[in-house]
Amino acid sequence: QVQLVESGGGSVQAGGSLRLSCAASGRTFSNYYMGWFRQAPGKEREFVAVITWGGGSPYYADSVKGRFIISRDNAKNTLYLQMTNLQPEDTAVYYCAARRGTIVVFSKDSYNYWGQGTQVTVSS
Repeated sequence: QVQLVESGGGSVQAGGSLRLSCAASGRTFSNYYMGWFRQAPGKEREFVAVITWGGGSPYYADSVKGRFIISRDNAKNTLYLQMTNLQPEDTAVYYCAARRGTIVVFSKDSYNYWGQGTQVTVSS
């Protein structure tokens, strides 16, 4: 079983930056997909970014391309999301998630493990 714990959220002004962390524990494998999702008030949880635990090519939602970078540090069992040029529409609870498989998918329904979420608030 995989356990995930997010941290690093906070409140920033538009144009600011934050780095989210997701500490992973339990049995993990190189063929696991590790991703970030977010959910704003009144909206469905949506895909943000994903990368394999082994460090394969990352994928990003169109809304965050060029602003967010997903990465991982296997030695620390930690997934990161570096967010720059944050905008009010980025305000949401951010969740890290994991699934085991060989095909990348972007639907939240396909991910088996979830963290508790961390709040990101961006003011104009």
